[in-house]
Amino acid sequence: MRREEGHAEGAGPFVTRRTWVLPEGGTRVWESRSARRRGLLAYAVHAKQGPARATASADEAGLGRLRRLNAIASVAFVIGGALFAAGAAVAQFGSGDPTVSACIYFAGGLFFNTGGYTAVLQVVNAPRPTQASGTAVTPRWRWWSYEPMDVGWLSTVVLFSGTLVFAVNLLDSFLQGLTVQQVNRLIWAPDVVGCALFLVSGHLAFVEICHRSRPCLRSRSLGWWIVAVNQLGSVLFMVSALAAFTRASTGSLVNATIANWGTLVGALCFSAAGALQLDEHP
Repeated sequence: MRREEGHAEGAGPFVTRRTWVLPEGGTRVWESRSARRRGLLAYAVHAKQGPARATASADEAGLGRLRRLNAIASVAFVIGGALFAAGAAVAQFGSGDPTVSACIYFAGGLFFNTGGYTAVLQVVNAPRPTQASGTAVTPRWRWWSYEPMDVGWLSTVVLFSGTLVFAVNLLDSFLQGLTVQQVNRLIWAPDVVGCALFLVSGHLAFVEICHRSRPCLRSRSLGWWIVAVNQLGSVLFMVSALAAFTRASTGSLVNATIANWGTLVGALCFSAAGALQLDEHP
């Protein structure tokens, strides 16, 4: 029997797609995101026989696990984004009481924490291929793992870390009587770090879905749209964070309007991406 030939794609140490040439013609493909989000371990592509078709997927237990985790993560990001948008709207158009906005932001942060950790669980408990042919096994349930050479794992862990840093920012926002220096150190600095982690996570997600280090355009891919909308939200959050720096000379923000609107629109992006993610399941 003629041996299959294939090649791997990705960026740096990360392999995000493997392609094998089949002896009978056509190719078999494995993609990281499809495997961990849809439980699709391999699909076949035949140039003269229509679109790609699945050749191997997880068992029903594994697929059910993916569906449940996806639903939890999606709803958490939808609600978290909506609460952040509400908090920004109150800050921009409301009574001006910062405690009200802080309470709404804090509630939204809890949902972001939940969504971020559930995203990690999706990777940790995703079905795993046992051999090149694509047969799969559903691993025992785990609450954590260490897989730094898996770009999907790294992206979600960085995202979750960003939500935890945001939690520091949100808790510190309840402190009263802070000096300008303390505000910038305890509230503004964690905000910027959290936004930076979101941007890094989004870049790694692009690496996974584009199979290269540079962003790409995949307008027919639902996964690409989810990543792109999330990354737009991360950019807007960073713009908002930079505009929220407190000037020592005046004690006021660089631009409160940009800070509020950046948070509001960025949060709506995260909600929209969460809604789109509801359809990215087995």
